[in-house]
Amino acid sequence: MKFLPLLVLILSILCLPSASADEPGVLRQDNLVAWCIVPFDASKRTPQQRAAMLKELGIKRCAYDWRAEHVPTFEAEIQAYQKEGIEFFAFWRTHDRALELFEKYDLHPQIWDMIPQPKADTQGAKVEEAANRLKGVAERTQRAGLPLGLYNHGGWGGEPANMVAVCQKLHAMGFEHVGIVYNFHHGHNHITDWPEVFALMKPYLICLNLNGMNDKAQPKILGIGKGRYERAMIQTVVASDYDGPIGILDHRSELDAKESLQENLTGLMTLRDELASEAK
Repeated sequence: MKFLPLLVLILSILCLPSASADEPGVLRQDNLVAWCIVPFDASKRTPQQRAAMLKELGIKRCAYDWRAEHVPTFEAEIQAYQKEGIEFFAFWRTHDRALELFEKYDLHPQIWDMIPQPKADTQGAKVEEAANRLKGVAERTQRAGLPLGLYNHGGWGGEPANMVAVCQKLHAMGFEHVGIVYNFHHGHNHITDWPEVFALMKPYLICLNLNGMNDKAQPKILGIGKGRYERAMIQTVVASDYDGPIGILDHRSELDAKESLQENLTGLMTLRDELASEAK
């Protein structure tokens, strides 16, 4: 009867409850990315302290925003993340030193950059001008094997329809590694038509950064679950087949980054559980 314990183990595994098809898996913990936690952190953590904080919170990926003062610690940041098992997921815009380090450490983070404001008069000419002005960074990221995400930051270049048009134009130019990074906190004017603009962007979306959402950005940065509209907006995402990365923010220089990330984690997990319960 030596096989009995093995049989019991196999039967117990087979009897485990399977994941529900209605469970909002896109909001799972291992799909989350920390964003805006470097220059905005009130505690001004070192790379080692930041990596340890992410590990403690159970966040396994980081999108790295930076200022000139952080350039000397780019390599230390990479090394700290590797030590703690944190993925260097994305990088704000480009920098020669960072690109050298990505090659040295065989890293391929997403590069997030804004669409330049075009000066042309017609919509078609604006799209062409914006795409042409992005050609340099598109070529550079393509050579390095780095996905390029067009990042909404207000203005013409932050409008979803324009982002999609520029993305499509760049694809037609041979830059199919270009996608869209969309931020709730820069999209308050699309609360009411979110289902439509989300559907428009979804084929190109490579990261979606969440935020609490109130009318007229009051306030602009708000913890998930603290606003009036983000629940319905997130429910639209969960109900779709989008399974790409989900970002959560610090972006509040008056707060410790751990505090703001924890607030968003708690709010998001509460919302996730509510949506899963409603779907049953």
